[in-house]
Amino acid sequence: MGVSCDESQKLLDRQETLPTTTATTKVSKKLSILPFIFLIYFEVSGGAYGAEEAVGAAGMFCSILGFLVFPFLWSIPEALITAELATAFPGNGGYIIWAHQAFGPFWGSLMGSWKFVSGVINLASCSVLCIDYLRLVFPLFSSGVPRYIAIPFLSSMLSLLNYTGLVVIGYTAIVLGVITLVPFILLALISIPKIDPSRWLSLSQNPISWLGLGQDRMQTNWSLFFNTLFWNLNFWDNVSALAGEIDQPQKTFPKALFSAGMLTVFSNLVPLLTSTGAIPLEQEK
Repeated sequence: MGVSCDESQKLLDRQETLPTTTATTKVSKKLSILPFIFLIYFEVSGGAYGAEEAVGAAGMFCSILGFLVFPFLWSIPEALITAELATAFPGNGGYIIWAHQAFGPFWGSLMGSWKFVSGVINLASCSVLCIDYLRLVFPLFSSGVPRYIAIPFLSSMLSLLNYTGLVVIGYTAIVLGVITLVPFILLALISIPKIDPSRWLSLSQNPISWLGLGQDRMQTNWSLFFNTLFWNLNFWDNVSALAGEIDQPQKTFPKALFSAGMLTVFSNLVPLLTSTGAIPLEQEK
């Protein structure tokens, strides 16, 4: 990125210099690899929630192919860049430090502003998505006052959790990760005897529309399809902002990113394969 070794070392020296005080400085507890893996997992995906939109947009075959190929085209390169730069600049500034060093303070500031806005919108959408799933079990949350109260309440609770500290959040992420994964694992195991692999080859319930040669009732929505893939397999660089809180980042970051990458891919792909293979689906639903 055009950063010399001397400049990198100066930056590291500035980050590692602590204020000199007469009192004893309390060293904050560093985050170990297992909580870090689940923090990355929730930053990027958090499960196959929302992935069904891809099936509705482009059919079974394209969705399965997308979740197989897209990680190699986008997720893995982004994770590798994150691992390299986060270990080279192990500070909590993350991507802001990268932009600052490559292009100067103005672009570093813009990067921070853009990421902040993106984070606010993304986290708000996660709360809405969660309530949308809950309303399938509790119709009370479908509309009206209960829904308007539930969404900001959930966002507030998650915000308050952040104030408890990174270590608490890390171990909470492990618990939530297990709670999130167990239902998918159980449903996948139950689905195995009912799987018909031929269903995976369905391009679309409207092949003419899929080829772009007609305007029938079921259109292939490529914009929604690629946005769904991107939303479920993006944001690997966000975890670089935790580099200063990780124990031995040079060793931990590559291992954690690889483990979280595998977890993300399989937690999306396995439910997709089992559900589309075991259930006769109507794509428009």
